[in-house]
Amino acid sequence: ALVGAAATAVTGEAAASTDGPAPKAKNVIVMISDGWGYNHIAATDYYVAGKLRAQPYERFGVRTAMSTYSFYSAYDPLQAWGLFDYVMSGATDSASAATAMSTGSKTYDAAIGVDVNGEPLLHVAEQAEALGKATGVVSTVQWSHATPAGFVAHNPSRNDYAGIAAEMIDDSATDVIMGAGHPMFDDDGVEQAAAISYKYVGGEATWNALLAGTAGGDADGDGDADPFTLIQTRDEFRALAAAKETPARVCGTAQVYSTLQQSRSGDDMADPFVVPLTTSVPTLTEMTKGALNVLDEDEDGFFLMVEGGAVDWAGHANQPGRLIEEQIDFNDAVRAVSKWVRKNSNWGETLLIVTGDHETGYLWGPGSGPTADGQGVWLPIVNNGAGTLPGMQFNSGNHTNSLIPLFAKGATSGPLRAAATGVDPLRGAYLDNTDIAKTIFSVMD
Repeated sequence: ALVGAAATAVTGEAAASTDGPAPKAKNVIVMISDGWGYNHIAATDYYVAGKLRAQPYERFGVRTAMSTYSFYSAYDPLQAWGLFDYVMSGATDSASAATAMSTGSKTYDAAIGVDVNGEPLLHVAEQAEALGKATGVVSTVQWSHATPAGFVAHNPSRNDYAGIAAEMIDDSATDVIMGAGHPMFDDDGVEQAAAISYKYVGGEATWNALLAGTAGGDADGDGDADPFTLIQTRDEFRALAAAKETPARVCGTAQVYSTLQQSRSGDDMADPFVVPLTTSVPTLTEMTKGALNVLDEDEDGFFLMVEGGAVDWAGHANQPGRLIEEQIDFNDAVRAVSKWVRKNSNWGETLLIVTGDHETGYLWGPGSGPTADGQGVWLPIVNNGAGTLPGMQFNSGNHTNSLIPLFAKGATSGPLRAAATGVDPLRGAYLDNTDIAKTIFSVMD
């Protein structure tokens, strides 16, 4: 039984199409709140504004649902709303989901940029590079973690962090790589006497090369190495965002190990922002502004993926306050990107896609759960007013196979609307995560 405003859904409404040549996208930006779902947005909206539809992206022209399952699974709308436990099985992991969004091909869980036979797939970023565009990935978790890796690297296992990071630095043409994973700082941004681990930055040799300014292969194919400029401090990220002249390639490794904020010490079940944030690391907005300032130097345009990676981590840990903190950080970054488009580009030449890779935590309102007959009750998130934690209940510590929302804006967003041919009894029209890459491949010019 779906009770009251349980859905909090926004379904496939979009602007009407126009006649004439199909528009093309000079710039493509994909923003992924790792682990989000409809109720993660609702809970954050209630906390921030005391009402739903508080985020500008919730009013984008394309608003639809998206399936996320990996190669060996499926999604059945009738079972999803007939059996409460149905979506607790068949869920994708972030590697498979990122690969699907980046290549247009379903694959097995843990796969990074390879198909079910382990063969490399073409990333949308690689296609962008073939068109002469700049490319980048940004995350609030380690920059070699599943989602950023899934848009750059090719590896049979997401767990080969060192190999993935080394590929991203030495063998890809990616121009901007940003995230956590600093070997010399802990989860509170405190410097350590010895390295915690070099795995997230490609091993000790790769890290030393980054420090020396010599890491990076031949990105532009001219036969000469194109090294990365390493930035680490929050001041350096802020300076990059404001700089009139920027390095050609940047690796931004924030001075924190696991995540920018979610993994910091203190009461991790406290309400949002009760535990002070770590002030020595950049926000997702600051990183994203820096990335845009580098990438927009390319007159051919760019592709950028931005991930709010720790929404997922908070969902796994069933942390209401930290989940809302992370979603707010992501929402702020979306606002910054939209502002960049209005100021430095336009919606005719830039496509912005805002979505997730899967739902984490099976988040609904208090009292939700299976009934005696195996069916279920799905109750809405409870609005307790702005600034107060809403009524919310996690029903899992894992990923689920639930549909998640997708929002898009830009003249080239029409194919996403057209791809939403699935029909769900609650969420309405839905597309599949592979349709993201298929759309980007078709509209990028």
